[in-house]
Amino acid sequence: MYDKILVPTDGSEGARAAMVEAVALAQRHDAAVHVLHVIDDWHYDTSIDSAVEPLRHEGERYVAELADLAREAAVPVTAVVELGRPGRDVLDYVGAHDVDLVVMGATGRGGLPRRLLGSTTDYVVTNAEVPVHVVPAPA
Repeated sequence: MYDKILVPTDGSEGARAAMVEAVALAQRHDAAVHVLHVIDDWHYDTSIDSAVEPLRHEGERYVAELADLAREAAVPVTAVVELGRPGRDVLDYVGAHDVDLVVMGATGRGGLPRRLLGSTTDYVVTNAEVPVHVVPAPA
């Protein structure tokens, strides 16, 4: 049913919970997992390499931690860090890589109340042409 599952990450506990769920789904469906972190070029001045480098390093740490969860479960994994707009770039990645399912946390680092979807999750749920599995924030 699923061949490629995408987990967008912002380094939050919600993203980690989504990865745990994605790995379980990947094992059941013999699927690969893609982990994506998008450095938001709207919030950061990405025209200066020295400003981007710490953000890229942080993003690489986020995707590496989640990729390790997949590797420990013997699930094929691809980890990517990009510059752009998180919601839009998640959907672009889905189309470019023939992703069948997006698994993401209900909220991330944006500081929204627990009962509201995070803005990136809301955007993806509203605009995705593939199923989006939203994982509740850990208690």
